[in-house]
Amino acid sequence: MSLSIRHSWFEATARQRLAGLLDPGSFCEFLPPAVAQPSPHLAQLDLPGAFDDGVVVGAGQLGSRQVLVAAQEGQFMGGAVGEIHGAKIVGLLRRAVAERPAAVLFLIDSGGVRLHEANAGLIAISEIMRAVLDARAAGVPVVALVGGSCGAFGGMGIVAKLCSAVVMSEEGRLALSGPEVIETVAGVEEFDAKDRALVWRVTGGKHRYLMDDCAALVDDDIAAFRRGSIELLDDWQETPDTLARLRAKQARLQGRLSAYGRCRDGLEIWAALGISEPERVPLLDCDELIALKEGLPT
Repeated sequence: MSLSIRHSWFEATARQRLAGLLDPGSFCEFLPPAVAQPSPHLAQLDLPGAFDDGVVVGAGQLGSRQVLVAAQEGQFMGGAVGEIHGAKIVGLLRRAVAERPAAVLFLIDSGGVRLHEANAGLIAISEIMRAVLDARAAGVPVVALVGGSCGAFGGMGIVAKLCSAVVMSEEGRLALSGPEVIETVAGVEEFDAKDRALVWRVTGGKHRYLMDDCAALVDDDIAAFRRGSIELLDDWQETPDTLARLRAKQARLQGRLSAYGRCRDGLEIWAALGISEPERVPLLDCDELIALKEGLPT
């Protein structure tokens, strides 16, 4: 019996994720080290920079399909978006509109805007949002992959939900405001950021999958993210976005507030979804959770 070796997406760097996600030897980086420009804002604040400013962009193949890719490096300033960082992502998405690849894969690992760059970072986030929608309007699916240590929070949480689809692992997190931000603003009684079980019950991959916030839930394994992305693109060829499909999705979102508006925890929401033993959800592996969701009434 042979045992397959798993390579954690959560623990990997942006470049390691790209190396395992794309077809071997197919990746070509845009703006490599020799021509990269680090952030001038960080230098003015005497803060260390990075030659790629915390994001890797380029082209490659996924299952022999030509794709463009952007991978945020969560280990550099928490993957926060600054002016150069954002400009690279926007440029990639504009290239997608011109070249029409099979997809853009957006490996999100970010706490949001880089506060050191203030308005420049906020403008960058808004430009990314517009560029994602422009790519989708041009018929290019944009797939967000979320499973890193920084999750997808703040402006990048919004960007993730603007994408055509989201692939998450249990370890991934997706939300608008991070737990620490909520605790700081509203108090620990509202949200205890140190309660890790609570954090993942509210923002984690399993919860987001049960709530239809992500299209696929995969194991914390680079190969699993690759398989999940390929399957999504296979489905996309058969059922691309249509106006009727988008309106149906919006109708489901509008029904959430009345259905779950008074729930304060994932456990309460899961019970409202019809799960008989909601306390067992955190103990289930991906396959078991997927089977559970498929058995829920729609």
